[in-house]
Amino acid sequence: MPGHRKLGRPTAHRKLMLRNLVTDLLREGRIMTTDSKAKEARKIAEKMITLGKRGDLHARRQALAVIFDEDVVKKLFDEIAPKYAERNGGYTRILKLGPRQGDGAELVFLELV
Repeated sequence: MPGHRKLGRPTAHRKLMLRNLVTDLLREGRIMTTDSKAKEARKIAEKMITLGKRGDLHARRQALAVIFDEDVVKKLFDEIAPKYAERNGGYTRILKLGPRQGDGAELVFLELV
């Protein structure tokens, strides 16, 4: 079993899409997407919050390598990560919404706890 879902996309497209999802999640606090995309984006988002908890310059640069928006990285390190200082993982939650009208794909909310 592979370590990730391919999501029917070439590698570069998949990585960019997941980076966009994580950036939007950290900016908005909650995004609607499909179940499989949410499960993949959750892995990256949890790692970014862990980097934010570390809080050093190297962690900030590692986060900037994934997150597109510098303002979102600043928000991650200044606002989001301190909320989870006492929490060891489990920073996100997936709430199922049901199938999408067009193609029946399972829609979910991916949100910060």
